[in-house]
Amino acid sequence: MALTTDFERVSLPLSDAFTIARGTQETAENVVVRITDESGTTGLGAAAPAAHYGETAATVEAVLPDLLSIVESAGDPHAIERIERERREVVADNPAAHAAVDIALHDLAAKRLDVPLFRQWGLDPDSVPKTSFTIGLDSTERMREKTRAAIEGGYDVLKVKLGTDRDEEIVSTVREAAPEARLRVDANEAWTPREAVRMTELLAEYDVEFVEQPVPASDPAGLRFVYERSPLPIAADESCVRLPDVPAVAECVDIVNLKLMKCGGLAAARRMIHAARAQGLEVMLGCMIETNVSIAAACHLAPLVDYADLDGALLLAENEYDGVPTDGSEIRLADLGVSETPGTGARPTGDAD
Repeated sequence: MALTTDFERVSLPLSDAFTIARGTQETAENVVVRITDESGTTGLGAAAPAAHYGETAATVEAVLPDLLSIVESAGDPHAIERIERERREVVADNPAAHAAVDIALHDLAAKRLDVPLFRQWGLDPDSVPKTSFTIGLDSTERMREKTRAAIEGGYDVLKVKLGTDRDEEIVSTVREAAPEARLRVDANEAWTPREAVRMTELLAEYDVEFVEQPVPASDPAGLRFVYERSPLPIAADESCVRLPDVPAVAECVDIVNLKLMKCGGLAAARRMIHAARAQGLEVMLGCMIETNVSIAAACHLAPLVDYADLDGALLLAENEYDGVPTDGSEIRLADLGVSETPGTGARPTGDAD
């Protein structure tokens, strides 16, 4: 079997500047990968690199030729495990670049079988959790407006970014604007352990569901300090990047937030999910700001997790790719099965199913 590959960088303007505790983003740089077989069937993948984890679009482009040469040499999109092993031997790091290749292979393999990816895996599309919609940091009044717009758009699970000197004001305002919504908060490592404990006590009064990454990932003892004293469940994001991190945080958190761009793709994420279950942890599936190419792939893992935070493509000004259908916070994975849309469901906007 002959496989050909190519990739391109895409610059994705956001519909609104997106701010978290450590900075503001107005554009997302993704790299889209295509793997095509001899029949002309193409698998799509995408990298959404994060400088916080040492990757940029440029580093992704630098290593992709080596990764894709392994794919071409293998010539078989179903040889995912062997290709992954050989990729790791050539490029040990660069998880977003690996994720792009891994997603494209999974998409192509499922398309060749003419089934949606979740069906190839035997997963239940009706057990998908709702996705949260993120309210990024802004003026308090602007966050109120964003919250109301999200609720009007059908998003009844909200993730609120914190890590400011007005966190209580923000949460109070968001709760007032969305009294019935499920609220989660994410501090993105902004608090000290003692600040975090005080905040969890306060957040419990606003019926917050859980608190994500309250302290720096570099302070595991601080994370455990918060976990042992918090009235709310604690989730690890920056503290849980790859498989070895799962047992390392198992005594420090209730939930791990896994992302394809942190761990290196669908195959790696599935291993982390199983490891988290073995440790008695709940699992959230998260994302960066990403094109629907990679968001759609993550949606196929959603039946395996407890929480979803797959709104990365919703933050873009426009989408060049369609993905898994959504209805507000509802991820309609089952729709791909009804229509028998093969692969991940990602396709250029306007293409027929």
